[in-house]
Amino acid sequence: MYKDKYPSQLLENAVDAIGSLPGVGHRSALRLALHLLKQPKENVHHFTEAINLLRDNVCYCSQCRMISDTPLCSICSDHTRDQRTICIVESVNDVMSIENTGQYNGVYHVLGGIISPINGVGPSDLNIAELKDRLAKLTAAETGAEKTPEVELIMALTGDVEGETTAFYIYRQISQYGVKVTAIARGLGFGDGLQYADALTLGRSIAGRQPFKLG
Repeated sequence: MYKDKYPSQLLENAVDAIGSLPGVGHRSALRLALHLLKQPKENVHHFTEAINLLRDNVCYCSQCRMISDTPLCSICSDHTRDQRTICIVESVNDVMSIENTGQYNGVYHVLGGIISPINGVGPSDLNIAELKDRLAKLTAAETGAEKTPEVELIMALTGDVEGETTAFYIYRQISQYGVKVTAIARGLGFGDGLQYADALTLGRSIAGRQPFKLG
């Protein structure tokens, strides 16, 4: 098989590293590597330092599993947000997409994926146990005369088979907590990810959520 000949082993190593990123082909990786060579050293060092800091120092929120610079993310620590309305999403990208609509004032729970047997992803691979612990704390026996508002879970997963399977599984797992469960309105195409929806459509889907139903 033909293989490009490189004038430098260091260049080849850089191309291989850049080419390991999703969606970056060999030719694109080579162009990017040569582009970096043309940049001032301080620019390249700043770029690589930002990547190193991201990988070494970013953490996951102890409550919602969103990426964060601190143990508790800025959304969960914001007391102006409705802490008893929790939007269940697949990924960090979905949180960012919903936040960009400016029409949601609750909090989130990031599953870190969806149930997909064909890809070897089962319930134990997702942040479902953390969700149950969170609900247990929110719905613990209340003290005092005033009743706190009910907890609402919004299922904001893709409408394909895997997304629906995940939503059904979670619904059954949390039934003991007696929380209100809703699902976003289906203004999205079948199987469309939230990150691909425009802000207006996604915002309307959140605002027009409906009671979650099995089947």
